[in-house]
Amino acid sequence: MDRIKFPLSDIRYVLLDMDGTLLDKYFDDFFWEHLVPEKYSEKHAITFGRAKEELKRKYRVHEATLNWTDLDFWSRELALDIPALKEQIQHLIEVHPHVENFLKMLKVQRKKVFLVTNAHYKSIELKFRRTRIGKYFDSVLASCDVGYPKESLKFWEKAEKLLKFDKDKTLFIDDTEEILKTAKAYGIRYILHKARASSKVKPKGSNEFRHIIDFDELL
Repeated sequence: MDRIKFPLSDIRYVLLDMDGTLLDKYFDDFFWEHLVPEKYSEKHAITFGRAKEELKRKYRVHEATLNWTDLDFWSRELALDIPALKEQIQHLIEVHPHVENFLKMLKVQRKKVFLVTNAHYKSIELKFRRTRIGKYFDSVLASCDVGYPKESLKFWEKAEKLLKFDKDKTLFIDDTEEILKTAKAYGIRYILHKARASSKVKPKGSNEFRHIIDFDELL
């Protein structure tokens, strides 16, 4: 397998997304596309199909906003205990292959490693508890703490001030191209796309960014 070569000596800071990048997005896809519609249909006495259609419309309105990943917002909006439902299927939370080896390598190389995520803090806590990967990060920055999603340049302005990274010496890895485009526009020098977000979906490459399917390509 070809290895992607980055000038590690030039990179001092590594910013990593969580869902789809480090963790298998199957958990989130199953949760929002199957479990939530199932519980929503039961609550409103409608068919699963109709529940999915109603939820798709609701999801679309809030996509790429802070509400999108705010578990408390969705609990109010859907009248369901979203964090409790996530707990029910936490056994589906999985770390992508070779992620831990990659994180260990970064620590050996003495890089500053930051998690930058749109995920809600309740989701971060659950996933860190389940996977034990929190120990590898120097700091965690969530969009709900910043006040803007990662799709916004204002997120990156605040992130740079809070995390004190040098964007010319920073590598950022994410599975969402729109977010990578914003990071590139902000001036993050090294950008990498994670092409396999979910183990159940075929990898989706990028026309604009170099991509990896598996983290062993970086080891």
